[in-house]
Amino acid sequence: MLSNRQIFQMNMGLPSVVNDPIEITHAKGIYLYDDDGNAYIDLVSGVSVSNTGHLHPHVVAAIKNQLDRYMHTMVYGKFVQSPQTLLANKLASLLPASLDSVFFVNSGSEAIEGALKLAKRITGRTGMISFKNAYHGGTAGALSLLGHESLKQAFRPLLPDTRQLEFNNFEQLEAINCHTACVLIEPIQAEAGIILPEKGFLKALRQRCDEVGALLIFDEIQLGFGRTGSLFAFEQLGVVPDIICLAKAMGGGMPLGAFISSRNNMQTLTSRPELGHITTFGGHPVSCAASLAALEVLINEKLIEQADYKGSRFEDVLLSVDRVKSIRRAGLMLGVELDAEVPIGKLLKHLQKHKLIVDQFLFHEHAFRIAPPLTISEKETTEVIEMLLNALNTFEY
Repeated sequence: MLSNRQIFQMNMGLPSVVNDPIEITHAKGIYLYDDDGNAYIDLVSGVSVSNTGHLHPHVVAAIKNQLDRYMHTMVYGKFVQSPQTLLANKLASLLPASLDSVFFVNSGSEAIEGALKLAKRITGRTGMISFKNAYHGGTAGALSLLGHESLKQAFRPLLPDTRQLEFNNFEQLEAINCHTACVLIEPIQAEAGIILPEKGFLKALRQRCDEVGALLIFDEIQLGFGRTGSLFAFEQLGVVPDIICLAKAMGGGMPLGAFISSRNNMQTLTSRPELGHITTFGGHPVSCAASLAALEVLINEKLIEQADYKGSRFEDVLLSVDRVKSIRRAGLMLGVELDAEVPIGKLLKHLQKHKLIVDQFLFHEHAFRIAPPLTISEKETTEVIEMLLNALNTFEY
């Protein structure tokens, strides 16, 4: 009989990517447990999904409560379903007045797709601009705006009339013109290795979009829900987008995404055609219940306010480690860049042997990410830092 690992490698379409997978049997807080009883520290959070940790009791209780009521009933928008309306109202109350209309989808890629359609529908234009080394998802539209050719070339032709600029290049903003429907940007580039915007760059981008009538779309799929030290990263950066895309941590561990804009903007999707955008499972009631509960955890347990301090503890210690070249950080999301001669793949396996799960960035071959659940405690942080130091200082290559 085939083992679960063998079935995974044969049927999941990832044999060349995942050579030695761990079979997870259960998870709790910051810990992942495998089928041999080993406990691993999750320093990735499912790529910023598990901000409230694994199986947070408040989130689990909300899921179970909704399961006892109903799951899927009809295509999103046909019936009033309280988990959707409660969550949309809560999000609107936490966002600027210009971001008061929520369209729920299933994932980040779908949020990007919806945002691109909305921008083209509002402006009547086709030009779309994004930035090099940005990750926006794997569906065809999102891939067209993704900022790295290595993931795109095999699937061309993609959407036409797209252009990529360099992040933090002020001069290139002149490329945004009267033919541009939208500019899609991660206000902090995640997969590029946590690249922060230079002072004034996002404000200059906002101004240029306003000058030519292009819509500004923020991809906060990795950044949102407390990861950077505020509920949404744009709150710290002084620029409000026309559309914001959310997912990952939004669902509290359940699949959920959204693109959010003004009610006036969203109304353009209701005619010519009537179903300008539609999704069967977007805003699934169980996912929405989990999301609302996760929001309550982030706020009530003051996890957002603690993110920057917790991240600074990792940064302060890791800067002293030999072979660490630099650290870029936004809240509790760190890009640890190592000397070029350090083999990242080998290091990640070494850390895994020390029961530490970290991850390499897609578009930075000399760095790895640290992004544990925001629920990590003071004691756990101390223990994890000691484990990291021990593992890094004993690494040989």
